[in-house]
Amino acid sequence: MLLFVFITLYLLLVLLRPQDYPQFAGVGIPILPLALMAAAGAWVLSREKRFDAPQYLLLVLFYLSTCVSLLVFGWFGGAQAQFTDFLPTVISFVLLANAVNTPSRTKTIMALFVLCACVMALHGIDQSLDGVGWTGQETVMDGRIQYVGIFSDPNDLGMLFVLSMPMALYLGTRGGLLGFRRLWWFAACALLFYGIYLTNSRGALLSVVTMTAAYLWIRKGPMVGGLLAAAALAMLKLMPSRLDQLDVSEQSASGRVDAWYEGMQMFIWQPLFGVGTGRFTDYHHLTAHNSIILVLAENGIVGFLFWFVFVGYCFWMMGRIIRHEPELVDGADADDWSEARAKAIALLVALTGFFTAAFFLSRSYVILLYLLAALVVAHFSNVRERFPSLEEMRLSSHIVRWAILTPLAVVAFYLILKLLLAMG
Repeated sequence: MLLFVFITLYLLLVLLRPQDYPQFAGVGIPILPLALMAAAGAWVLSREKRFDAPQYLLLVLFYLSTCVSLLVFGWFGGAQAQFTDFLPTVISFVLLANAVNTPSRTKTIMALFVLCACVMALHGIDQSLDGVGWTGQETVMDGRIQYVGIFSDPNDLGMLFVLSMPMALYLGTRGGLLGFRRLWWFAACALLFYGIYLTNSRGALLSVVTMTAAYLWIRKGPMVGGLLAAAALAMLKLMPSRLDQLDVSEQSASGRVDAWYEGMQMFIWQPLFGVGTGRFTDYHHLTAHNSIILVLAENGIVGFLFWFVFVGYCFWMMGRIIRHEPELVDGADADDWSEARAKAIALLVALTGFFTAAFFLSRSYVILLYLLAALVVAHFSNVRERFPSLEEMRLSSHIVRWAILTPLAVVAFYLILKLLLAMG
């Protein structure tokens, strides 16, 4: 229980970030590291520790590979800094995945994500009206809203809104309180969508389309999902936003494609360990603007393998729950399974939205990704405890599969890049 309390406090600080408000800049108390240390201490003292998912090992291997990518160039100071900077992300993943050990805690963390995102959306509305929010943060680039800290970029703020929307919809389907609970969470979802609109992030708006497609694909099949997603994209393009500028030849999009090409050249030049974590801009004036190409360029095929498999298992786990058909003994089991499947759908849709946005941004190392992954791992472990017929996922059983899929993913991205270059 103590671990869950401390990790919840840490998650609140990561998302709402009061420590980054200009009003508290002079306090000087490292409350975020202290909260993480308290959670880590509670975990060390707890009796139950689980490492029953491949992501635990894969994240550690990816973490080490990011440091090795700098060591091979002889930059020991850079490797030491990377080891220190990424360590809290690794620890927070382990702690959150361990702390969320019941279905009710999964729902609590989902609600926490949504409520924190709603606070930021309200801050964004305040910004849009007055040009500055209650944090003192101003709008940027012709009125696009932002928050503070790691969300002081409209695109990052939009990503948080994106992954929180499916959680809000899931919570809204639970009913209760004479319908007020449903109304509350659906209103929160509408608020988050308006927040996405105010960020004016093309990646976030596209994520809404892909999330719609993913949800409808699961519920209605690929044909209905594709058609309605296309209709949603057409409607969004009619809105006054930057989405109507989505074209390969448009200046911003063209710059991204050029950055992807340069990143692929870096990978070809240093295919094993890459050019070093954080060194993409040493070789190109723009960042990669793509989370896949960033890992490939900076960490080579070794780091990309660990990262790609880590992400792949997250999607696979939720897909396995959705497709699984357990033998249900009684009505209570049926209700529990329906609830578990609904959570899996929400998390799978959230993953789809996050990685749609991440495809156009350099967000391979951001903590938000690993917090979402921790929630996915926790949910899969909880479902397996309740329904043992759900097969365990072992890395040792899938080595050949990932050894084939990883280079295929690189080739597929290269072909997409060649097509985009030809179109531009």
